[in-house]
Amino acid sequence: MDALLGALSIFLLRLVDVPLSTIRVVMMVRGQRRVAAVLAFFEALVWIVAISQVFARVDSPLNMLAFAAGFASGTALGMTIEAWFAPGQVLIRAIVREGADALVRRLREEGYGVTVVHGEGLEGEVPILFIVVPRRKAEEVLRIIREEAPRAFVTVEGVQRAIGGHLPSVGFFPVVRR
Repeated sequence: MDALLGALSIFLLRLVDVPLSTIRVVMMVRGQRRVAAVLAFFEALVWIVAISQVFARVDSPLNMLAFAAGFASGTALGMTIEAWFAPGQVLIRAIVREGADALVRRLREEGYGVTVVHGEGLEGEVPILFIVVPRRKAEEVLRIIREEAPRAFVTVEGVQRAIGGHLPSVGFFPVVRR
């Protein structure tokens, strides 16, 4: 019974430190140094407790399996938490041949800031739409693009920092920063 509780303890500790690691990396990429440092402290603390339990009974394959299974499950949990948390903004760039005016109008009606630049493609002039949105809103914007301009060429990339302009909030009301 003690062996089972020890293995369960190791597994649960890994379910804590691995998601902390995932979120810490996201915060580092987003430039959130202080948050990343605090997360790193707790991640290391939990990891040390978990690994010391493995080494306390190095002859137990059950502990090693619990450590590995906790790592795998913690990875999945960390990715789920990160997707739910979805910090930061993304830039959605759409090159639209047909339906650009309707798409721009609809996006603006829905509260999204859209900048239109004229570019030149293989077949001539094309409007290029730039939309910066909170990451949580990206799927909604992509759905609107698919509905209004199903043949648009779309790319999505992370934004390190966005200052000024019209950025919709993740809540109900749009935010205009100056």
